[in-house]
Amino acid sequence: MADHTEDGFKVVDRRPFTADGELRPEVVEEQEREAKREEVKEKAEMKRAPAEEKAAAPASAAKRSPAFENLIRMIGSNAAMVLGAYADPNTGQPMFDPDAARELIDMLDALREKTKGNLAPEEDSMLMDLLGKLKMTYLEVNKAMAAEMAKVSAQARGGKK
Repeated sequence: MADHTEDGFKVVDRRPFTADGELRPEVVEEQEREAKREEVKEKAEMKRAPAEEKAAAPASAAKRSPAFENLIRMIGSNAAMVLGAYADPNTGQPMFDPDAARELIDMLDALREKTKGNLAPEEDSMLMDLLGKLKMTYLEVNKAMAAEMAKVSAQARGGKK
């Protein structure tokens, strides 16, 4: 690069091109050095990457999310409510809405399916336990409701005779 000294100042031409539009030799050399440094850096990163990925996978899988756990609990509480676990504050009677319960259970199943492999073990266990309990309760409630309907139907037929 051209250096000029005027009145105690040193002027350095840092333009990458010559007056003819060609790359200056110093620029070409610097670009080659930079390319070699990047290549060495990439090779070193590639050697480290598999070990880091193996180490990072369990750590990321084990990260719990309180917000996710609260979401699961909220949906589970709503499902339990419409399966009769809680009394209606207005009537004092348990609420039964099997269709709403089925919707909420299906939502939890969809969350389980979509988050498979991305949950902390505690989250996965909580979700599986909750789903198991809700599905069993759903079946019991439906069985009891069917038996009650059969009983009412039998009484209705008996009363008409």
